[in-house]
Amino acid sequence: MHLRHDSIYSSRRSPVLADNLVSTSHPLAAQAGLAILAKGGNAVDAAIAAAATLTVVEPTGNGLGSDGFCILWDGKELHGLDGSGAAPAGWTPDRFAGHKTMPFRGWESVTVPGAISTWVTLAERFGTLDLPTLLAPAIGYAENGFIVSPVIGALWERGAELLSDQPGFAETFMPNGRAPRAGERFRCPDMARSLSMIAETAGRAFYEGPLAEKIAAHARAHGAVLSEADLAAHRPEWCGTISTGFDESTLHEIPPNGQGIAALMALGMLEHTAIREIGPDDPMALHLQIEAIKLAFADLHAYVADRKYMAPTTTEDLLNPAYLKARAAHISPDKAQEHGPGAPRDGGTVYLTAADSSGMMVSFIQSNYSGFGSGVVVPGTGISLQNRGAGFTLTPGHPNEVGPGKKPFHTIIPGFLMKNGQPKMSFGVMGGPMQAQGHVQMVLRTQLWDQDVQTAVDAPRWRFVDGQHVACEETLPPSVRDKLSGLGHTISVETPDSAFGFGGAQLIERLDNGGYAAGSDPRKDGQAVGF
Repeated sequence: MHLRHDSIYSSRRSPVLADNLVSTSHPLAAQAGLAILAKGGNAVDAAIAAAATLTVVEPTGNGLGSDGFCILWDGKELHGLDGSGAAPAGWTPDRFAGHKTMPFRGWESVTVPGAISTWVTLAERFGTLDLPTLLAPAIGYAENGFIVSPVIGALWERGAELLSDQPGFAETFMPNGRAPRAGERFRCPDMARSLSMIAETAGRAFYEGPLAEKIAAHARAHGAVLSEADLAAHRPEWCGTISTGFDESTLHEIPPNGQGIAALMALGMLEHTAIREIGPDDPMALHLQIEAIKLAFADLHAYVADRKYMAPTTTEDLLNPAYLKARAAHISPDKAQEHGPGAPRDGGTVYLTAADSSGMMVSFIQSNYSGFGSGVVVPGTGISLQNRGAGFTLTPGHPNEVGPGKKPFHTIIPGFLMKNGQPKMSFGVMGGPMQAQGHVQMVLRTQLWDQDVQTAVDAPRWRFVDGQHVACEETLPPSVRDKLSGLGHTISVETPDSAFGFGGAQLIERLDNGGYAAGSDPRKDGQAVGF
């Protein structure tokens, strides 16, 4: 990794170099994790403290009703944890008859929230400090208030315009009848009480106790079917990881129901292209990545679902090296194309990462999916609920068709990179469909093109949308955009706050001397901190 002093992109940030690091999308969350490390906690403890704090200080992207996933290196071994929740038992396809697509907001988009169980499961297996200690920073900010930051303030205002009529939203997130603005203080004593109950009961209050009862009662009051039994049945799963190699590096992702497999497929295809002969900002480098992502997304949307329902097409089929080589052959260096799914068988967030001096590295993501999620907030609790049910399809027979007790397709994915069998980088790029594409961009920039983690984060990004449509950041030079257009891509320039945007990346890379380098995305309010 080449550590630059001169900045070649828009940010003037340098990577943060230390033996203990936390990088998140909000400074207060990063510092909460750092404080836990300073108390003698490990990287898992720090990640939980940061994740809990983010539910308070960045409610636009996550909350107590989020889902979560984690990949961690414990110093000897890599682990993957799937904390996502399932559809209520009452969600049969017939329930959504008459709908063309799954509801995107409201109670009919809410599946069982898994983030709290993810914290508890991580703490019980790998943590060293108790849950009340880890959640204390979050409880303090909820009880005493925090000052709203600029990016969050803008997202909050947009969310309030869309969701003010959703049950419980305005009374929690619109004090004085509007969203709090950047620079104003926001308090949520209800959330402080919920967090305290979660800490004192090791999460049981959320899934079996008084909070579960309030969630289910609010669902019934609005004609929804999420029940106490659905919440009590939830269990996180130690699912391991799936992986694909590129030269000496191996990218690891959580297995389906998430989109991480698309990053692996794209990387596996790029192995068979001329990308190694091209510089990071050459239009041809972008073209090859875009085409690989298109091919991967075609398969993603055709085959990927809750892994128990993916047969006959399996994860192994989609990652088969021979299949990926065959898919790569469809990439033309001369023109953009539209790609359908292949035949692999013959016949939507907050992200954080933490690392400590013992060698433990944590890649953690949790999300309400689309800005404040469903918009539903359980009265008196501060619990905002995700809208992950929108990830299902209503197409009969599709592996991702909605069904009782089934997990929906997920966009949120933590990433982890190994190199020559050793941990190399814990990272993520939040932002809906940007995530798998962002993973590919970060891996290539840091590993193939030797950019340091902050430079890779600062670089202009692109996002495949659909068909020939590719969205680019305005910082991508016009000459590059023109050459991509000449290859047949339909290029649009988006501002950072439009649609899903271009994500928010946080990266920690292990150095050869045993320390770490961290980068934090200037597109967010966050920071990397360490000692």
